[in-house]
Formats: sequence, structure tokens, C-alpha cells
Amino acid sequence: MGHDLALLIPEIAVLLTAVGALIAEMLRWPRVALAVAIVGLFIATGLTLSMLGTDAAVFGGSFRIDTLSIWAKLILLPATVLSLLLARVDVRGTVREGTVYSLLCFATFGALVLAGSGDMMFLVLGVLLTSLASFALVAYPDDDPATEAAMKYFVFGSVTGAVMVFGLSYWFGAAGSTLLSDLARADAMPLAAILGLVTAIVGLGYKASLVPFHFWVPDAYQGGPLSIAAYLSVVPKVGALFALTQVLRDLPMESGWPAAIAGLAVLSMTYGYLAALAQDNVVRLLAYSSIAQSGYFLLGILAVGSSALALPSIILFAAAYAAMNLGAFAIVAMVGRTLTDFNGLGRNRPLMGIAMVLFLLSLVGIPPLAGFVGKFLIFAAVIDAQFTWLAVVGIVNSVLSLAVYLRIIVPMYRQGEAAPNAPEYWLSMVAITALSGTVIIGLAAQFFLVIPMT
Repeated sequence: MGHDLALLIPEIAVLLTAVGALIAEMLRWPRVALAVAIVGLFIATGLTLSMLGTDAAVFGGSFRIDTLSIWAKLILLPATVLSLLLARVDVRGTVREGTVYSLLCFATFGALVLAGSGDMMFLVLGVLLTSLASFALVAYPDDDPATEAAMKYFVFGSVTGAVMVFGLSYWFGAAGSTLLSDLARADAMPLAAILGLVTAIVGLGYKASLVPFHFWVPDAYQGGPLSIAAYLSVVPKVGALFALTQVLRDLPMESGWPAAIAGLAVLSMTYGYLAALAQDNVVRLLAYSSIAQSGYFLLGILAVGSSALALPSIILFAAAYAAMNLGAFAIVAMVGRTLTDFNGLGRNRPLMGIAMVLFLLSLVGIPPLAGFVGKFLIFAAVIDAQFTWLAVVGIVNSVLSLAVYLRIIVPMYRQGEAAPNAPEYWLSMVAITALSGTVIIGLAAQFFLVIPMT
């Protein structure tokens, strides 16, 4: 037991951080709550660094301390810190400000539980933790758009969660165990195996905003605070996708999951970008963009078990996605939510304009930025796994994504009426940090991974 708890020290640190921030809020010390949250998350990140290279399971295999779960912490904990800084701008001076910081930490704890799941019950626990905190965060403004968005989010979450629990019971019955490592036994009961697979994809696909479980995404992003939209687009999504990876790596290929994942990947990428083309609200555009980006994650997941590049591609793309997406949302927070708000940005605020262009080009996958390296490895992984046609579909959708992001870039270099106000300090810090990550990850990964491969 002591050894198991020692391996869970980062997760325990995150949980204690969330509780500490909540206590500070109860004492009406919102700044202390923010400080506790940031310091606690940095401590958890430092504790995680010492665990690199560990491959173990705790509590009889129920929770995994492996490459996926360790890198989930190294990606999601800093991403949560940046989200806290974004939230500071949105909720500063409001009632229950510290509650937001605490809920962000609780939701991140849930995402980490998902990423390390080795048992069906941990899947359920992770979904519940992230969902309950996220519902409250979306509804925080307490106005009509936020309430409507939170209600849609809650209804979809309740239905998909119930469906997942129902299906997991069939998996348990077929495998005789709740451990994911025992799922291969479910093949003895094909119908139960298929039903369990479908419902697990429904539950996790809802968190990861995969098509057709995405309907809550545009409204939740637009109705809630912008910082919460940025957070939802990264942390719960990556946690759910890592959880899906943990599930599928234990399922035999003969169970039919590659075909299901391939179909969802094509649907998510294509629909996401086509819907984004029709948006005039930048937040909704980025919401549909995040749906499309989830499709690229699925390409890497599809190659798990067939290519040695699969896990590195998923991890690298997750790190790149976190940096470039949070950075794009930080710029939106400084400029405005509509395309017309971006008129003249590149002329009037050239540094801000350059940062936004780099974030968007990275989302497309233009070298030498982080998004390019992530997509390059994902395409290499699916080709190695004999799914070349999916790589072609991914490349075609990347071209389509350029048309989507040009809808933001082009107005930035038109003659604008006025420059935005002086940027908020915290927003600038998030944008600079995210931009540094986007460039450094891209250059470093190309030097150490792409160049040796070629």
C-alpha cells in the first residue's frame, strides 16, 4: 500500500491543491486560492519529473503509472496553470472567484485519473470528476447563455455517462473482471464486447468532443467564460483521449475497434473544419476546430499496438495542441470574439498579430512549428500501421484547415479602425508562454525526432 501511494504522489498533490484552494475560498481569500492552485500544480509537476521512465501499476493494476499517464501530468498540469491565469482575468473580483480555481484543479485531477485508468471504475470516476466540475465552470457567469450552455452540457453528459456505465457492465460480465488488461477475455462473448466498445467510445467521445458526440461543444464554449472554453478545449479532452488509448491498447484488433476509430477520425476532422468555415464567431470557430483536432488524435490512437511511433505521436501532438490552442484563446481574450474584432490587428498590434498567425499556422501543421511535428509523427504512425488512406484524409483536412484559419488571418491585415486596448498582463504572459512552447517544441522535436527519422 505504501509503495502504491508513493507512486500516486503527484495525483495526491493535485487533490490536496484543489482542497487547499477551496479552503482559501471559504475564508474569502481568492488571491490565496489562486496562489495555492498555481504553487500546488507546479509542485505536482516537479514530483512527476522524477517518475519519468516508470512503468508500473498500483492497486492491483487498477491505475497505471506509465508513459501515457506520466506525460499526461507533464502536459495537463502546466496547461491548467495557464488556464488559471486566463481565468483570473475573467473572474477577478466576482463572487466565489476562488471556487473557479478550485474547480479547475478538481477537473484536472479527474483528467489525470482518466489518463491513468487501468480499470473500468476509474474510467467512470474520471468522467464524473471532470464532468461535475466542468458543468459548474460553464455555468459560473450565471446568465442566460451560460445557463443554457451548462444545461446542454449536463444533459449530454448525463446521457453519455449512463450509456457508458451500462456498456461497461456488459464488459465486466464478459471478461469477468473490471481491469482493462482483462478485456481480451470479452472476445468470448462477441456481442458483449461490441456493446462495451461502443458505449465506452460514447462516454469518452463526449469528453473528447468527437463527432457525433460533440453537440454541446460550440454552445458551451460560447456561453461560458472564455478561459473555461480554453480549458475545456485542452485538459478534459486530452485526458479522455489518453483514457481511450488506455482502453483500446488492451483490446485485440479483431474486436473491430480500428474500423470504428477510423470512421470517427474521418467524421471529426471533416465535419469540424467544414462547420468552422461557416462561423463568424471566433470562439465557435475554435470550438469546431478543436473537434477536428480530436480526429487527429484518433489517428495516433489507431496505430497503438501496430507502430512504435503511436504513443510518441499522441504525446507530442497533445503537448503541441495544448500550447497552440491555449495561446490562440489568449489572443481572442485580448482582441474579441467576432471576426470583425480582428480587423487590422496585424497592422495595429504587429507582435500580437504575429503570435496569432503562428498559433493558427501551427494548428494547420506548418513547419517548423509544434503542430507540424505532431501531425508528421501521427501520419508516420498510421502509415506504419498500414492505414495510409487515413494519412491522406488527414493531409487533405489540414489543407481545409488552412482555409478555416485564413478567415481569421486575412482580416488581421486589412485596414482596421482601431487597435485593441493594452493587453492584460496575465493574458500576455499566457500568450508568450504558449508561443514559446509552440516554437520550442516544434524546433526541438524536429531536431531530435523528425531529422533522425528522415
